[in-house]
Amino acid sequence: MKLFVGLGNPGSKYENNRHNIGFMAVDEIHRRHSCFSPWRARFQAQISEGVLGGEKVLLVKPQTFMNESGRAIGEAMRFYKQQPQDIYVLYDDLDLVPGKFKVKAGGGHGGHNGLRSTTAHIGDQYKRLRLGIGHPGHKDAVHRWVLGDFAKADYAWSAPLLEAIAQHVELLAKGMDSQFANKVTLTIRGEAPQKSKQTGKTPHKDKETESAVKPTDSTAAKAAKQEATSNKGPLASGLERLFGSKG
Repeated sequence: MKLFVGLGNPGSKYENNRHNIGFMAVDEIHRRHSCFSPWRARFQAQISEGVLGGEKVLLVKPQTFMNESGRAIGEAMRFYKQQPQDIYVLYDDLDLVPGKFKVKAGGGHGGHNGLRSTTAHIGDQYKRLRLGIGHPGHKDAVHRWVLGDFAKADYAWSAPLLEAIAQHVELLAKGMDSQFANKVTLTIRGEAPQKSKQTGKTPHKDKETESAVKPTDSTAAKAAKQEATSNKGPLASGLERLFGSKG
């Protein structure tokens, strides 16, 4: 069994904040895959159960606010008798540029209060899906930045990123982290996987894996926005409504 935990703050006041991109990611997984049960309250969280790639999966959105996220995660982990290595935490990362992501096993909390709480409750060996939101440029502006809503321009990279994560999340359920990162990267770029001439297999990184949507590439951004708008799924429509009201 795998636990996919999105970090964020509960309530409409925070739902469009940069700090809530973890919530947004698990919401898109839930929307895309019909196998998941309706959200319900348990373990001081909103949870949903399903099966991906033949593996049982629990989606978790802690309702304890960011600084106490570990309480809900710890309760769910102990109830299902899982290990920290079975848990993927999806969260916002100031140290990654917008649109960049990394999959990593273990490590420190990097000053993120949600990770600090998680580590305090279950140790540091859980896996992380780091979702870049960029840095405001000065540490005094960080609090306002993470609790601020995404801007209209963020639509070009956030929608393709979240949709690609949800599309290929079955690979994470199987523990295929490197393959997941490779597939998400190629999907975002609109490329088909390339096989190695020597092995006939799709190449991937074996350690920390990463990629990015390039928000500074105006041509790519316009193309991504046009494609997402033309398909107008629930995520795209919701983000369009959100970003259309923000400067």
